[in-house]
Amino acid sequence: MSTKPARRPKRHGKSKPYAERPIDPDKPGLDVRLAAARLLAAVVDKATPLDALTDDENGNPAYLALDGRDRALCRAILLTALRHRGSLSALIAEMLDRPLPPNARALDHLLHVGATQIVHLSVPDSAAVDLAVTAANADPRLSRFAALVNAVLRGIVRMPADRRERIMAAVANAPEWFADALERDYGAEKSKAILQAHRSEASVDLTVKDDATGWAERLDATLLPNGSLRLPHNTPSIMTLPGFEEGAWWVQDAAATLPARLLGAKPDMRIADLCAAPGGKTAQLARTGADVTAVDISTSRLRRLEGNLRRLGLNARTVQSDLRKWQPETPFDAVLLDAPCSSTGTARRHPDIPWTKSDAVVEKMAALQANLLERCIAFVRPGGVVVFANCSLDRREGEAVAAAFADHEQVEPLPVTADEISGFEQAVTAEGWIRTTPDDWPNLGGVDGFFAARFRRL
Repeated sequence: MSTKPARRPKRHGKSKPYAERPIDPDKPGLDVRLAAARLLAAVVDKATPLDALTDDENGNPAYLALDGRDRALCRAILLTALRHRGSLSALIAEMLDRPLPPNARALDHLLHVGATQIVHLSVPDSAAVDLAVTAANADPRLSRFAALVNAVLRGIVRMPADRRERIMAAVANAPEWFADALERDYGAEKSKAILQAHRSEASVDLTVKDDATGWAERLDATLLPNGSLRLPHNTPSIMTLPGFEEGAWWVQDAAATLPARLLGAKPDMRIADLCAAPGGKTAQLARTGADVTAVDISTSRLRRLEGNLRRLGLNARTVQSDLRKWQPETPFDAVLLDAPCSSTGTARRHPDIPWTKSDAVVEKMAALQANLLERCIAFVRPGGVVVFANCSLDRREGEAVAAAFADHEQVEPLPVTADEISGFEQAVTAEGWIRTTPDDWPNLGGVDGFFAARFRRL
């Protein structure tokens, strides 16, 4: 640890110790920091998804009590704290002469909230420190640590920038289980590149119905090699952009467009999009004129899908059902299974995922995927196509499931060729599968991690 341990500051004149100073519960910004620390605890200690905590209708009460501007700040603190959790932990540890005790979780989260603002957000250092100390005093569990909070955060403020960068660069911003899984699957160099990509916020990509070049100009967007549009990072609210109300485009990561392209959809082709919500792939398929049935287990998510289709002026039949029980009246020409997974491929845009998932979750999801993929055989006619996809980086959920299914007596692999997925030619594997990782297209800002494999029913 550091040779400069955090110590209780010296008292000057008649100033009161931190724990004895009066607390102003209405101090501007205090409720945001208290909420951020509470929600960070829920993510890290209880594996609660951040989206659930910050839902504007059913989120955590501490979050819902904030106004719109403070909610945005709270979410920015949380996203940043989780994205850089490993390096922030290293900075905090550098300021301590011994590790925090295991039962000091609330103190750890408060320090992360303060350090996040100092290192990564445009919050004045003095305000970040002062509000963290006030938050400590406001919590009976932490009031005796107020001086420690002050010393640690002021130590980070005073730390030379080059030293700060060295400490942060040497640490993986990932829990051990996740970092180990990446290195096992991709090797040391590739896994390091993936984790480096996770340090940057994901871009927002759009799939347009028509005239990608024209919409790129209107939206000041980058036209990607696969035809998607990538918005600038400073883009305002999506719903205020030209083309939203008239349904000219929808939000969809560039890599997420690949699985639907493998079906060869065309007018009057009968296609089932399974686990379909929120509907980006359904929209891709419906745009071709195919007869699309979208199936999902969640009623609320299907409502969202149906709303998206109405905005886009596209048609698809929707079915609420558990695929393990559903049976269509007649088999389809093609089936797309975008299976439930650990979602680790989307960690750039959902940095809570590595901290809320685990090896056990990956194993559970892989077993579910194999079960659902087996069910797909009965959904498609002989000679029809099954595409299996998910947004996990873990090969247990992608490559291993696909390899086992390829040995099934009722299907045969139907390898993907590079000319089918222009712009992503490098993503085609030796087996004829698709594998993208967040460090792909580094000059354009990366993509989500995705896997896809295609089969033909015999």
